[in-house]
Amino acid sequence: METLTDKILTSTIRQRPANSYKGTYGRVTLIGGNRNFGGAILMASAAAVYAGAGLVTTITDASNQGSLHARLPEAMFADIADVAQTQSLVQGTDVVVIGPGLGTDEAALQVLTNVLHTVAPTQTLVIDGSAITLVAEHHLTLPSAHLVLTPHQMEWQRLSGIKIADQTPAANRQAVDQLHATVVVKSHRTEIYTADQTYVNPLGTPAQATGGMGDTLAGMVGGFAAQFTPLTQAICAAVYTHSAVAEELARTQYVVLPSQIAAALPQFMKAHEGAQH
Repeated sequence: METLTDKILTSTIRQRPANSYKGTYGRVTLIGGNRNFGGAILMASAAAVYAGAGLVTTITDASNQGSLHARLPEAMFADIADVAQTQSLVQGTDVVVIGPGLGTDEAALQVLTNVLHTVAPTQTLVIDGSAITLVAEHHLTLPSAHLVLTPHQMEWQRLSGIKIADQTPAANRQAVDQLHATVVVKSHRTEIYTADQTYVNPLGTPAQATGGMGDTLAGMVGGFAAQFTPLTQAICAAVYTHSAVAEELARTQYVVLPSQIAAALPQFMKAHEGAQH
């Protein structure tokens, strides 16, 4: 198991070339946020935007449109009830993030099934939150794509069948290898399981123990994956950045809000950018 250090930042986050445009930095489409959990997809979307994704589209319940435009005018909106539009948008993006605030009802299951059937092998699919629970409960077949799963320990228990007390690196590795995905098991010391390596994030603070923290990380993973290569390095950098920003904020704050982490990303990433390739 390899411990991440701040070297992951300068080796991943690159200076932007002068000759670039929004398409250079990737298209991210985020899907989630039912009528009750709109905040989750708003936080995830903000994290993708502030992490530097070139174009961000948020597919969510129509009741969230006003809030999205008011809080994050940089993101485009689409109605989650429009199946054909969702398919079209998913087909035209680089990275799909599904799950924050999606819920686990029949409507959510239909949305997730539609996306799983639409994603292409060349795309990156980040599965988070309730989408992981739906995959576990309904034994859904994961598509051929660049898969990234971001479960907390209880979601990982549902998906892997490994009880939280038994979630050792060896046991987790066996389950990950069967999924053919990169899995980020979120905990006090988050572990990242790639195809051929296991990483541990040494950072983190109890000030992060608040709702929306995982949604923000999912959006960051989407934003980093759209811009930086290789994918596994982008994922590790997103996880490390998420906690590093939180630790900085926690020096003077009792609790760190997920939206504060997103807002701090442009300055943090500028301070830790490496040279152009």
